[in-house]
Amino acid sequence: MSDETRTPDDAGHDEVDAKAAEEAVVKAIEETVEKPSSIEEEMLEEAAELAEGAVPAVQPEPAAPVEHPPPDDEVLAELAAAFPQVRWDDVAGQDEAYVPADAVVAFAEAARDAGYSTFIDLCAVDYLRRAPRFDVVTHLVDTDRPHRLRFHVGAEAADPVVPSITSVFPGANFYEREAYDLFGIVFTGHTDLTRILLPDDWEGHPLRKDYAVGSVPVQFKGSHQAT
Repeated sequence: MSDETRTPDDAGHDEVDAKAAEEAVVKAIEETVEKPSSIEEEMLEEAAELAEGAVPAVQPEPAAPVEHPPPDDEVLAELAAAFPQVRWDDVAGQDEAYVPADAVVAFAEAARDAGYSTFIDLCAVDYLRRAPRFDVVTHLVDTDRPHRLRFHVGAEAADPVVPSITSVFPGANFYEREAYDLFGIVFTGHTDLTRILLPDDWEGHPLRKDYAVGSVPVQFKGSHQAT
C-alpha cells in the first residue's frame, strides 16, 4: 500500500500495533528479571544447599604439571637425555633450555662437545617480581649444521650467583663482567669479576628495574658569537 492510498485509520492502527509490540517486549523483560530461568533456579538452590552444608563443596583438582618434551633436534635430544633436570622449550622456532645453576658448567661443556662450539653472547634479564628474579641467557651456535641454542640460568634476588662458563667459553669473560656491573650478578669462578663500564666505586647496578633513574649534570661550552 502506497503512502497516497493510506488513510488516517491505517496510521492509527500502525501506532496501536507498535505500542502493543513495545508493551509485549517490556512485559517479557520484566518476567525474565522477576522469574529466574530453570538453570538459574538450580544454581540458586545449589548455592543455598552449599551455604547450609547439605552438599559438600567440590575441591578443585590440582593443575597437571606442564610437560616439556625434549627437542626434535637429534643432537639436542641426546643432550636432553644426558641432563634430565634441564627443561626444554621451543619459542618461535628457537630451541631453549632452562638449566639449574649447579649444572650450567657441565651443560655448557656437553653443548660445546655436541657441536655448539661458537659462543655468540651472554646477557642478563631482570624480571623484578618473578622468582627467580634474574635470568642469565647464553646463545651458542653449531656452525656446521647450522643450528642455534639458547639456555637460561636463574638467579635469586637475595643472592644472585651463577657459575661462570669462562672455563668453557673464554669469550664469555667480558659479557659476564657486564652482567655483574649492570645487574649485580656474581659469577663464581670468574678470574677477574670487576666492573667493566662503571667506576669501581659506583654504587648499585643501573640495569636493575628497581634502580633509581637519577640524572647526570651536563655542561655546555658557551656558544660562539660572530662579530
